[in-house]
Amino acid sequence: MLKWGVLAIALAMGGNAMAQQRETVDLDMVGRIRQEAFHRSQVMATFSHLTERIGPRLTNSPAMAEANRWSRGKFTEWGLANVHDEAFDAFGRGWEFSNAGVEMLGPRVAPLYALPKAWTPGTNGTVEGEVVKVDIKKIADLAQYKGTLTGKILLLNDARDYARASQSDSHRHDDAGLAELQVFAVPKDVADAKADRAKKAKEYLEKQELTRATNAFFAEQGVLATISISGWDNGIIRVGGGGSRKAGEPVGVPELAMMAEHYNPLVRAVEQKQPVKLRVNVEARFTDAQDQPGYNTLAEIRGSSKADEIVMLGAHMDSWHTGTGAADNAAGVAVMMEAMRILKAVGAKPKRTIRVALWSGEEQGLVGSQDHVARHFARYPEPTDPAQKQLPASMREPTGALQRQRDYDKFSVYFNMDNGSGRFRGIYAQENLAAVPIFEAWLAPFHDVGATTVATRNTGSTDHIAFDRVGLPGFQFIQDRLDYFTNVHHSNLDTWDHAEPEDLKQAAAIVASFVYNAAMRDEKMPRKALPAP
Repeated sequence: MLKWGVLAIALAMGGNAMAQQRETVDLDMVGRIRQEAFHRSQVMATFSHLTERIGPRLTNSPAMAEANRWSRGKFTEWGLANVHDEAFDAFGRGWEFSNAGVEMLGPRVAPLYALPKAWTPGTNGTVEGEVVKVDIKKIADLAQYKGTLTGKILLLNDARDYARASQSDSHRHDDAGLAELQVFAVPKDVADAKADRAKKAKEYLEKQELTRATNAFFAEQGVLATISISGWDNGIIRVGGGGSRKAGEPVGVPELAMMAEHYNPLVRAVEQKQPVKLRVNVEARFTDAQDQPGYNTLAEIRGSSKADEIVMLGAHMDSWHTGTGAADNAAGVAVMMEAMRILKAVGAKPKRTIRVALWSGEEQGLVGSQDHVARHFARYPEPTDPAQKQLPASMREPTGALQRQRDYDKFSVYFNMDNGSGRFRGIYAQENLAAVPIFEAWLAPFHDVGATTVATRNTGSTDHIAFDRVGLPGFQFIQDRLDYFTNVHHSNLDTWDHAEPEDLKQAAAIVASFVYNAAMRDEKMPRKALPAP
């Protein structure tokens, strides 16, 4: 007689097998997709153009505009329909930099490695100044420095002890790791989760207020530049934004992030009362005088019998500015573009319309995807609380009933890629249990290339959340991490060399197959219930 645990497992496996048998998978089409993806791939040509011809693509920068233009051209060349850019409301000003140099002039002479933060001004030529360390954690801390900072270069952080790695920089999932992903962590009580969100919102608003006050204070006091320590060791510079992208807000003074191994000696010298002098030259500029809209790029393969219903795939095309935006997220863009090329190349005739979106403004809070979802599918009412209005849409608490737009009931599913260039190992079901057996059936033809796992758990922090938070099926794939979170994420090492071409080919094949299967189903993808107000 079977024990209950074994019987439950057997029933579950049997149920999944039956579900897979019921879920129709066109293996002939999947085979053609695999042939095109694995033997006639163009994914690396796309990836290379984005990273090594266009380069980093900060939202609203000239390079981002070039990426929009170039991707539209490729979609048109491949025969896609409704190719266009879609504007979202005034995001802010464009910005770019062309050079940054820092030299130590005393107590010894040495080149130092630092890069500017986005949306901060240049130095307007070379400046030289004494280094001072400041400790500013709240607005009240500024008063003690009044009248003392003119002509100075400021260190904003303490020195940090070197953290030696305990694991390999690069990581691929093994069987144990994939099994762990299939364990669902029961979430906190609703009240606790809401308290956590409220705490993060409060910290965000306080940080924004401190940034605005500090920017204005440093400029008024005649500070030459500020330097922060990189968040990672080993010569890697992680850097995002500073200043302000919004016209009319104080942008402060030139801000740089410096590799830890060059920053720490500066702090030690200052603390030992040694006079430290630096020479700094940053060539950076705002490319617009006033706030400009951002742009997402979209294109479609029109459906046939269910053409008014929509299957979507997408990735964010914007990046930070110091590497070439390769893993984050030219990899995702190249895969999604390649999936559309493959479907056209194999002559796919989907029932539903397949729409690809290359988002902008993801790095500033899912701005582009949030706007698209709000325009076409659903939105929550604008908050009336002033504090909530200052938050990015991705951090706001829903206020009032969901407002469904025209295409809400025509939407089927969205698939996203934004976790580096690593191989797909499966997909997160985002707690949509009805989707699990469907995904298992769709993954079955790709077990031989390592994609086997459907995890019920959620994953967040990227554009599928814009869909998920309004009750629409939005999913992110499980990927091998490689060195995404150890070397390249938001760093100057986010370049072509850290990508794996075979992984991108595999990912493109799976995406093309998933969106084709979704477009051919008799029914739209099942939806999970919206959370209670």
